[in-house]
Amino acid sequence: MTDIVDELKWRGVIALSTDEDALRKALADGPVTFYCGFDPTAASLHVGHLVQVLTMRRLQRAGLRPLALVGGATGQIGDPRPTAERTLNDPETVANWVTRLRGQIEPFLSFEGDNAAVMVNNLDWTAGMSAIEFLRDIGKHFRVNKMLTKDSVARRLESAEGISYTEFSYQLLQGMDFLELYRRHGCTLQQGGSDQWGNLTAGLDLIHRLEPQAQVHALATPLMTKADGTKFGKTEGGAVWLDPEMTTPYAFYQFWLNADDRDISGYMRILSFRSREELEELEKQTEERPQARAAQRALAEELTTLVHGADQTAAVIAASKALFGQGDLSELDDRTLTAALSELPHVKVAELGPVVDLFAEVGLVASKSAARRTVKEGGAYVNNVKVAGEDAVPAAEDLLHGRWLVLRRGKKNLAAVEVTGA
Repeated sequence: MTDIVDELKWRGVIALSTDEDALRKALADGPVTFYCGFDPTAASLHVGHLVQVLTMRRLQRAGLRPLALVGGATGQIGDPRPTAERTLNDPETVANWVTRLRGQIEPFLSFEGDNAAVMVNNLDWTAGMSAIEFLRDIGKHFRVNKMLTKDSVARRLESAEGISYTEFSYQLLQGMDFLELYRRHGCTLQQGGSDQWGNLTAGLDLIHRLEPQAQVHALATPLMTKADGTKFGKTEGGAVWLDPEMTTPYAFYQFWLNADDRDISGYMRILSFRSREELEELEKQTEERPQARAAQRALAEELTTLVHGADQTAAVIAASKALFGQGDLSELDDRTLTAALSELPHVKVAELGPVVDLFAEVGLVASKSAARRTVKEGGAYVNNVKVAGEDAVPAAEDLLHGRWLVLRRGKKNLAAVEVTGA
């Protein structure tokens, strides 16, 4: 199991750790139980959470025993954000989100064997605790001056809004989680993002105070970033979610396919389960032939399969090929086609009109005269069929699933028309 430390370091998964030598010794001495927490502050995990989920999967494969905590208690509070207070969700909503997040995490872990995963909920040990008990048994062991130094707290104290006592107390709750999991499950390692480092070490400090003999550790993964300065996991449409109803498998696939060449090597190492040799070969291909986007395609296929399954991945790839004339658009199911076209420039029209009008209206060309030139030059396509004449008008039977037309100018410029009144 000690080899996993070297593997994680090569992949860039370890941003911070408490004591690497002590962790290596703990791994060499015997099975280690670790945990990672996820707060249900939304109805789905997003791609940023994949760093933690896939690191848990990697650690379990190396022989460690994972505890996946979905916080029914901490989810009602929320970890302090750097800018403003969170909106508190009612307990019923949080309970529903706990169920949803558990369902997203469970497929990544194995619940069989000697190191079978366990799902846990911190509401189990907080629901019956009174405020007096919490303050006496937990709060007594925290020092306010140290709590004030946590990054998220310090930033909020400098802001105009400040920070509520509720969010200020969040680190007590997370610290108690580590203590309870140590006592209940023998958990000695906590994993989380580097932005959670203050909360991770709060748990270590609490255990050291109450269980002086305990040897416990913390490991933090790096925050994923994008070379262009925008936030990882965000697109123009918002966050990229794991729930297929919130972000379609097609959009999920496209997010990875469109990754910047400057970012893809780091993404691959942290998120892919391919071997070092395979990753180095893909990195070489990116350097030598970036236009082929071999690494992006490999990661998009791997992660879409992990999150959405092989069938959805196959449908997405088929849609991507068909849009660019390498497949039959009519063979795509309605849901996949709609998801793919929603990512393109598109307009809604009440009825079918001349092709040149549609090309101009959707913005594939600057004007109708430009559309006519495109047709005349042989560069206009409707549903991958070359437009024969400048006066062509699509027929109702040309509509895909009774409502869609796919327009293409040249090889790569795509748009869609949705006919709502036909």
